[in-house]
Amino acid sequence: MTRIGDFIKENRKKAGLTQEEFAFRSGLGLRFVRELEQGKNTVRLDKVNVALSMFGMEAVPGKKENLDE
Repeated sequence: MTRIGDFIKENRKKAGLTQEEFAFRSGLGLRFVRELEQGKNTVRLDKVNVALSMFGMEAVPGKKENLDE
């Protein structure tokens, strides 16, 4: 979840939005946005897709990367 959280945080900041503004505009809760950006492992995928849709993106299946290398 860290990569998605980092993507959201980076693009939110590029858009000049605070976490509060992003949460309001996306219709998500502030707590969810904070947890997503912090890389919480147990977040709802439907809400992740709401956040990603703010930047024209969506979570899709992909090959898992080996982060230990």
